[in-house]
Amino acid sequence: MNLKKYTDYGLRVLLFAGMKENEELVNIKEISEVFNISQHHLGKIVHELNKLELIETIRGRNGGIRLAKPAEEINIGIVVRQLENDFNMLECFEKGQKHCVIEPGCTLKHVVNRALHAFFKVLDEYTLKDLIHNEQELKELMGIR
Repeated sequence: MNLKKYTDYGLRVLLFAGMKENEELVNIKEISEVFNISQHHLGKIVHELNKLELIETIRGRNGGIRLAKPAEEINIGIVVRQLENDFNMLECFEKGQKHCVIEPGCTLKHVVNRALHAFFKVLDEYTLKDLIHNEQELKELMGIR
């Protein structure tokens, strides 16, 4: 399974925002500097996370972003499903595509489909809070006070 950078960066934004205390605001520039990611690209991701109601964006001079709900209510499996738009791991998963000659008798698609479900079963077991259980160590690594 290969997640897009977009999803990876989206999870990083959530992790960063989740480590701020008392709903303290963070900004795209901070996240960009910590992870060495383009501010422009992060802006698109933040916009999407806001549309998904995972973060809140506050405009203005002292604006920024923060989680829209507690970290323990943000399920990682759901976030990945929302940010990824293509789980067609094999050509035969795609609707409207010319299919492989062995498709009617092939079991590979079933094996891969089971693996995909297992992947999400594991992700569904975790919340954002679970991913920041070592908060102090992560804060030190990211230079957060």
